Amino acid sequence: MGSLKERLSPSPENAMAVWKQLALCLVVAAVAAVVWARFVPGANESLADWGLGWTPLAQLAPPASQDAQGVSPGRGPGGPGGPGGMGGSVVTTPVIAATINDRLSAIGTGRALRSVQVTPFTSGRLTEIVVRSGARLQAGDVIARLDSEAEQIALDRASIALEDARARLQRLESLRASNTVTTVQVSEADLAVRNAELALRDAELALERREITSPIDGIVGIISVSAGNYVTSQTEIATVDDRSQIMIDFWVPERFSSMLAIGAPLTATSVARANDNFSGEIIALDNRIDPQSRTLRVQASVENLDDTLRAGMSFQVEIRFPGDTFPAVDPLAIQWGTEGAFVWAIRDGVAERQAVRIIQRNTDNVLVSADLPEGMEIVTEGVHNVREGREVRIADRPGASDAGTRSDSSMPSARLPSSGT
Repeated sequence: MGSLKERLSPSPENAMAVWKQLALCLVVAAVAAVVWARFVPGANESLADWGLGWTPLAQLAPPASQDAQGVSPGRGPGGPGGPGGMGGSVVTTPVIAATINDRLSAIGTGRALRSVQVTPFTSGRLTEIVVRSGARLQAGDVIARLDSEAEQIALDRASIALEDARARLQRLESLRASNTVTTVQVSEADLAVRNAELALRDAELALERREITSPIDGIVGIISVSAGNYVTSQTEIATVDDRSQIMIDFWVPERFSSMLAIGAPLTATSVARANDNFSGEIIALDNRIDPQSRTLRVQASVENLDDTLRAGMSFQVEIRFPGDTFPAVDPLAIQWGTEGAFVWAIRDGVAERQAVRIIQRNTDNVLVSADLPEGMEIVTEGVHNVREGREVRIADRPGASDAGTRSDSSMPSARLPSSGT
């Protein structure tokens, strides 16, 4: 074993191996730098930003085509990447105004304005069905009749009893003039007449209730019984619907609850009649949000003058609101940095980094909250050629009227449907 000094002192062979490794690393780094400068777009701008625009690496960058005025991209009046230099060409799209939360779509169920299940007042056997299913009735029209022989006999008996009571009262009144009867006897006879009148009215009511009548104006549904059936006061004879108006019950998310008001107009479309739209209005709002579904129950009314709608039909209800308007940009324009999302906006031909807050993502655009006026050009392609405060050259777009200039910013505002239930 050698001394510690001998072991720590490098041998000539080890020193040579270290120098070879360092030389190899330098060669690999130089080759990588040359390849990066030669083939990576925007390398010359990066070198200029680093203060290395004078090095031979900057000369290795691929030459760019001259623009309309003979200025090479990345080479401005101040030299390559110098002050006032123009970056590579970019593709831009204009900002448009998009509106959200401007409409509400919901599915609801229709019901008749008034609907009554007709049942008998008393039990008995049906002797006659007067109307057919689908008939239009007025309030009081007879639907069916029960057997009424016993009630008719009771009515006749009550009529005879009333006649007898009235005759006795007349006799006592004539005898009272000669003081043959007392006042008490006349009063008792008068009370008997009144009781007989009440008995007659009771018999008439019992006979009247042997007829089953419609309590409202409307259309009778399918009659589920036939003559000869024994029915009770719980037996449903038919259903009568007043469908001059159709009431629609639907539920809306709680974020729309403050936007609704009684009397607000709406449009209802029957799922079965997709081409027919019906105008209506809100007639009732529930007083609380359902804690399970976080929705609010709403009732609307639509006219049914042609009697084309039926109770139980499903409807798609649409209500319009003023909505909220936001700038909308191409999804490719959204970039991300340490401080969040941003876009490259072009103001007077100069690139400006604009922070944005994303409101809603859609298939063809992104709604953002930012100071982006409608029509402003936003970089969507070539963002690697953009630097803060540098001029940019806008590439030709299909349909552009002037190459190298911003396209016409007068574009129609877009409206995006909001989500419903």
